[in-house]
Amino acid sequence: MTYEKLQIQNEELNIREIDLSNIDGLKGFYMNGNIAIHKNLTTTEKACVLAEELGHHYTTVGNILDQSDPSNRKQELRARLMAYDKMIGLIGIVRAYQHRCQNLTDMAEYLEVTEEFLKEALEQYRRKYGQKTEIDIESVHYLMRQ
Repeated sequence: MTYEKLQIQNEELNIREIDLSNIDGLKGFYMNGNIAIHKNLTTTEKACVLAEELGHHYTTVGNILDQSDPSNRKQELRARLMAYDKMIGLIGIVRAYQHRCQNLTDMAEYLEVTEEFLKEALEQYRRKYGQKTEIDIESVHYLMRQ
């Protein structure tokens, strides 16, 4: 999903691009229906960051900046998993395979995500599903026709 599509689908939120370079390593931030995205990112990076911040909008409660708190780490993971499913999903992996993507670079480009985001998503899917999983083949056939 592209950055522009994510913005359109969530137009009720206040999504702004600002300079976050003064905050070490921060690419995005969510608070009370407001999302800040670092303006100096690529469009693909912005899409990945926005997907995660949307995950926070829909799943996070309270201030979770203190990642030493296990509850906050769980909320962070929940937001990231939502972003991975929104941007990639198991069907996206199947589509990339059917599109004959040969490596992570091809796959990331096809899915319109960064390689880092894709690697993290694949690792989380491995943790969740193990080395293999089954998906509803009828759903795959239906999605492939679209």
